[in-house]
This record gives sequence, structure tokens and C-alpha cells, in this order.
Amino acid sequence: MTLEDHAGDVARKARLMSGVPLEQVALAGGVAVALWEAFERDGRPPMGLEWSAAASVLELHAASWRALAEGWLPREVDPGRWQEWRVISTEGNGMSVNAFLVWDPVSRVAALFDTGFDAAPVFELSERHRLEVQHLFLTHTHRDHVAALEPLRARFPRLQLHTDYHGAPASQRNRADSPVEVGCLRIAYRPTPGHADDGATYLVTGFAGDAPALAVVGDAVFAGSMGGAPGKGTLAKARIREAILSLPPATLICPGHGPVTTVGEEQRHNPFFACDEPVDPPIPA
Repeated sequence: MTLEDHAGDVARKARLMSGVPLEQVALAGGVAVALWEAFERDGRPPMGLEWSAAASVLELHAASWRALAEGWLPREVDPGRWQEWRVISTEGNGMSVNAFLVWDPVSRVAALFDTGFDAAPVFELSERHRLEVQHLFLTHTHRDHVAALEPLRARFPRLQLHTDYHGAPASQRNRADSPVEVGCLRIAYRPTPGHADDGATYLVTGFAGDAPALAVVGDAVFAGSMGGAPGKGTLAKARIREAILSLPPATLICPGHGPVTTVGEEQRHNPFFACDEPVDPPIPA
């Protein structure tokens, strides 16, 4: 399991979102500016870094941030709990990006979330499982998330596109009051701007058995980190707290990069959102 961001990435994103000068952060951390810059690049903390003081300036949770540098990873989940759900990771431009496919096992109606760089895995899955891909939900329109849009539209000419992008026709705009039914599944839209102006999170419910809800979040939040939002950190963090981290702890978070995680894991361990207060309601006596 490889995280999207190391501790240095988190530090850089926090610094750029807050607008704190690099020299101020380095001074608070008790290290030379050159050492801090190296830390942001490679994730290896400099000797003697004063974690608490630097975290205070960056508005990070010090213990979670340090744990990330020491190798923290989210607990793995059993994908078999969700029937049916698949992660599709594709490579391009020196990075890996995730798309997600869900479907109703009875009707075989499917929904795709983002496209990734290559449509071939979607075609292979749809053929192998005899799926009718009817919906494409876009978390945002950055290139790596929509690169395979045209091949998908060509293969599935009746594909319904769901996006809040300003260039989309009114009939394809996301609406918070209009969940979409995909067979037995129900897909609700939650706006999560910050990393992208058109950022969207989609909450999928209706899986068989005791499987919890699944939230496809794009680049809003990653396991142990969040998408960069220079100058918009306050907005981005507020929307993540309201739209994503307010969900039940067992909710599966499906990010655009890196491994899946859960709301509970991020409430406790994400340096941008963790706190020293209990995150779960007390158990009644």
C-alpha cells in the first residue's frame, strides 16, 4: 500500500493553503530553510524537527503528522463486502489515478466514477460482467480524471454524464436534492469545492448485506492527506468536514489517488482533521 502523500507533501500543502511563508515554518520547526525544503520534497523529516511547533503554524495535528512520517497506513478493508464495486487504477503523465465502477448485481446496470487515463479496463469489466454502463459521475474535471471521456462516450453513446462543471448542459448538472437510482443503488451528490471549483463527492448506498455507504471523493481528501487547495484551504477543509467526515465512521472513502480508507480512519489519523477529542459518540451506559 502506497499513500498519495508523504509527511513532506502534507507540510507543503498546509503551508500553501495557509499562506504561511516558508521561512516562518522552518523557524517554528527549528530547522534551516534548506532542510525544510528537502523535507517537503522527499518526506524525510530533518533531525531535531520540532513537530508540535511546526504543526501549530501549519494547523496540523502534530501526532498524526508525525505518525505519517513514521509509516502510518490506513487499515485495509475487505472489498468483498461491497457487491458490486471495483477500483480501476490507470497510469499516465507519471502518476496513477483511480476510477471506480459500481453496479447492481441483479439488473447489471452500472455507474462509473471518473474515467482515469485509459478506458480499456472499464470495457473489459463491462464485458466480463455483462454490464450496462449507464452513468458517468465526475468528481471534478482535472485532466487525469476525465482523460478517457471520449472513448467511453463512443462505446456507450447513451451514457448519462453527471457533473457540476460550468460547461455542462443544465440537464447534466448535479443537484443535491435529486439522488440518482442505479438499480438497487442510490447515488447522492455532495459538493466539495476547494481542490477544484467543481469538486464533487458522491455517496453510494444500497449495497447488499451489512456493507456501509461508499463515498467517491475525487481529490478532496486522501488517506492521511487532502488535495492541494492553495488559497482555498479554509473552504476545502470546511466542505470535507461537512460533506465527508460527518458520515458514519465505517463509510468507505474512495479517493482519486492512493488507497481507499474510511471516515473513521481519517477522523483519527489525518493530520488536517484529526484532533485530541473523541470522534465517536459515547456508548450509552
